[in-house]
Amino acid sequence: MALRTLLPSIPKLILFSSTRNSTAFCKSSPLNRSVILNTCSNFKSFSTDSNFMVLGIETSCDDTGCAIVDSNGTILGESLHSQLKVHLDHGGIVPPVASDLHRAHIDQVVDEAIRASGVDIYDIAAIATTNRPGLPLSLEIGLLKGKKMARDLGVPFIPIHHMEAHALTIRMLEKDVQFPFLVLLASGGHCILAVAQQVDKFLILGQTINNAPGEQFDKAARKLNLKVIPGLENVCGGAAIEILARKGYSSAFPFSTSMTQYQDCNFSFAGITMNLYGHVKKIQKKFDLVDGDILPGLEDLCASYQHAVTKHICQRLQRAMEFVDRKELIPLGQGPRAFVVSGGVASNRYIKMAMEVICSEYDYKLYAPPPRLCTDNGVMIAWNGVERWKAQSGIAENLDDVDFYGKCPIGTDISQEVAAESIKCKWIKLKALRQMSEFVYLDEAQR
Repeated sequence: MALRTLLPSIPKLILFSSTRNSTAFCKSSPLNRSVILNTCSNFKSFSTDSNFMVLGIETSCDDTGCAIVDSNGTILGESLHSQLKVHLDHGGIVPPVASDLHRAHIDQVVDEAIRASGVDIYDIAAIATTNRPGLPLSLEIGLLKGKKMARDLGVPFIPIHHMEAHALTIRMLEKDVQFPFLVLLASGGHCILAVAQQVDKFLILGQTINNAPGEQFDKAARKLNLKVIPGLENVCGGAAIEILARKGYSSAFPFSTSMTQYQDCNFSFAGITMNLYGHVKKIQKKFDLVDGDILPGLEDLCASYQHAVTKHICQRLQRAMEFVDRKELIPLGQGPRAFVVSGGVASNRYIKMAMEVICSEYDYKLYAPPPRLCTDNGVMIAWNGVERWKAQSGIAENLDDVDFYGKCPIGTDISQEVAAESIKCKWIKLKALRQMSEFVYLDEAQR
């Protein structure tokens, strides 16, 4: 189909996101360096000063997304197809299935985003596409589509790091978020604390050493068989736990605190989930239940589990803020410094409220994209393309050299430097969080 010919009316597509796995690994990909496009090539030239548009494509996991965003941060058109229900039925993401669904929907999603934007496709300055990290079979589909469009249109191609896109989305929405800033990227496949110094320069303070929080929430939800509860059939694990936790008490079940013996900023959520499994086993034995039965006190168990995850995140965050101050990585200014939280787990209100408590003690202001932009989407990829086009960084010189990578660090890992500081913290108490959350949720219901 010619690029100027768009499909007739296509139904609006829906969204959601989940976990990602990875196999291929880029250790020091040339895409992490500033690769500037040769302006003498066959590509059209666009000024970085005037308003321009970038089309972004996202297929890193189980959402097929596309959007067109201009250099002012205006979302001109977007479309997103979710595979959530399919993978919920499978009990988790199946990479070949995800790839097949991307292949089946990618053309429709791109055409819908273009139609919604109302722009001439030939006025687009560049194509940006996720190529790292994520499910290799899924990444490949978006990369092939993006590279083909760049060739056909004769425009530059910008390969995008999925987590970098999550980190920078807030700059499209909040113009006062300037470099450097502290960022937590928490999703189904990642949990990273970093200092964003520039568009293409991140210092990793800590990251998960096993499973990410979103993946652990999904495992917990499957263990508790939450999908059989009315109203939660098509809800991802983390959201289902948060919904039930609103009616429970976070102190009802004891959970041990993870990694207290390690004075670093790395995360480990597997032990918290194993602790949950232990509580489930005790309840089943007490009430003569088996796997799949709905447990009594489910709301309290969800609230206690959510609080344990939240407490672990907040303690690592507090140490990171101490380290940042000690090394003067983010200078104090006229107002609060920026702390950005993004990724699917950033949609959890309880976790965000807890982090706001920590921020208030260290002179930070918490910024988070709205929930629909916390999960995977084409908007964040297009905006990352805008940021890189403005910085003239990471623009592909040769399309044939652009590959996809299942694993790829977002920046320089300085977690060992954090550990070497042996920072001991006086932990900020989160006891008032329960009352705060009750007030917020009641207020939401009244509205």
